Amino acid sequence: MSVESTIASTPAQSRGRVFTESPSATRSCFQRDRDRIIHSTAFRRLKHKTQVFIYREGDHYRTRLTHSLEVAQIARSISRILGLNEDLAEALALAHDLGHPPFGHAGEEELARCMQDYDGFDHNAQTLRMVTKLEHRYANFDGLNLTRETLEGIVKHNGPLLGEGDKDISSLPAAFRAYEHLSELDLHLYPSAEAQVAALADDIAYDNHDIDDGLRANLFTVDDLMDLPFVGDVFYSVRKRYPDLELTRLIHESVRRLISAMVEDVIRETERRIKENALSSADDVRHFGQPVVAFSEDMTAYEDALKTFLMERMYHHYKVNRMMSQAQRIIADLFDVFVTQPGTLPTEWRALCDAPRTQMTGRVVCDFIAGMTDRFAMDEHKRLFSLDIGG
Repeated sequence: MSVESTIASTPAQSRGRVFTESPSATRSCFQRDRDRIIHSTAFRRLKHKTQVFIYREGDHYRTRLTHSLEVAQIARSISRILGLNEDLAEALALAHDLGHPPFGHAGEEELARCMQDYDGFDHNAQTLRMVTKLEHRYANFDGLNLTRETLEGIVKHNGPLLGEGDKDISSLPAAFRAYEHLSELDLHLYPSAEAQVAALADDIAYDNHDIDDGLRANLFTVDDLMDLPFVGDVFYSVRKRYPDLELTRLIHESVRRLISAMVEDVIRETERRIKENALSSADDVRHFGQPVVAFSEDMTAYEDALKTFLMERMYHHYKVNRMMSQAQRIIADLFDVFVTQPGTLPTEWRALCDAPRTQMTGRVVCDFIAGMTDRFAMDEHKRLFSLDIGG
């Protein structure tokens, strides 16, 4: 069992919640955050939201839900070795994709395009909106009333949003600006080490599992990976040791080794940065001025090469482009009909609108569409655009 690091976030030093609640007799505040995220409606919907492949393409491809669980597992593993708070890291890993609309990055791009005249869309800001406003579960407040540490990690998992001394939030996404307690999240500082772990765990998970899904979908082959630094070396070593290994086992054996190597690299590099910079508290991490949790320089270069490969050979593959083109038309059609005819929205959503094509109606429509699963979006499109009126 690892010893708790002095840079770990601790429940006893939590900055609390916006709405004061009595402590749990059985769980820490970060455990409660994790549990609230898992029990949220937004989390359940992730099982039918695209990672890369729309759900109807096959049962074995990652969804937002399975991806989030894989990120959480990696984040806990890294946090355990570094002596960080596993519960906070897990909560952040499980929450990081809650704001994504249906149909993956293509859905996000299309919803952002639709929202250009309605104050924009950003999936990370939508996650904050989801956990502070759109979840309606508790008697005394909207949202999940998560701790400030969890909210801070959601908002800043990729780093500070403002420079030191900068108080101008006008350039931030509208869903951030609308949050009345945003200033409490110290936008000019880095987030906790646990939030940084969750961000790196996200990279590790989708890099490697997109290799797995891409190979299974025949978008590229193992031989195509051989020229990649690090990745090609790992696949080569497995193939050399097990020359008769069937493809599915070759893929799994190689991917698990890639994940292990990347996790070990993060741990070594993070321990080096902590030691060389004499970081001794969670506050030191937040004021450090650069990430504490990071890949080494070599691993960063390897990962950049892998990302470039996946962008060219997977994310821009014509089969994926065709799926995403269909998905974007669905998002565009739904947004147009709802924003121009808000009377077509379900009753509870229609009640939140004021008139067609207003800022308020645009944001309501955005919230409605962002919460959809792939399947629900396709069904809504069919219901609205099918010419079979009596069907």
